[in-house]
Amino acid sequence: MPADKQIRGMHSVRIWEHDLQATEVVLTRVMGLEKAGEDDGWHRYGLDGRSGTLAEVKVVSDGQHGRGGPGTVHHAAWRMNDSDEQQALRSKVQQVGLRPSEQIDRFWFQSVYFREPGGVLFELATDGPGFTADEDLEHLGEALILPPWLEERREEIEAALPDLDVASR
Repeated sequence: MPADKQIRGMHSVRIWEHDLQATEVVLTRVMGLEKAGEDDGWHRYGLDGRSGTLAEVKVVSDGQHGRGGPGTVHHAAWRMNDSDEQQALRSKVQQVGLRPSEQIDRFWFQSVYFREPGGVLFELATDGPGFTADEDLEHLGEALILPPWLEERREEIEAALPDLDVASR
């Protein structure tokens, strides 16, 4: 993928909530984000205001809870340097009465999931070992790479995928 077409990160995540207070506690006291301001009803939290560390929350008292399906975002992932940092944050999440998952091995990284008080699913994902654990950096994205536990279903998975003309991209 040419560099000018790559997604290199996300600026922020936007969340609609019925109530701000409990979510603000999780973002600030548990996860360590700082209140960075407010604009047009959006409450902004982040680390030093840096892009990629921002969460924006808007109180929508009459809104419906989101429903999963095509075109929706399943969860917001938060980058953890390593398993130690992840487990420390997992403990803090648990201490405030939320129920984080155990660490889940995703082969390329480790994940912990929990729902913040408004119901949004958060993932704490480690940086490593990374996508080069089983593929050369120069060839990332050229072939379908599956985690080991799905290799036995490769034929079924490949049959369900649409054909892509990658040569013309």
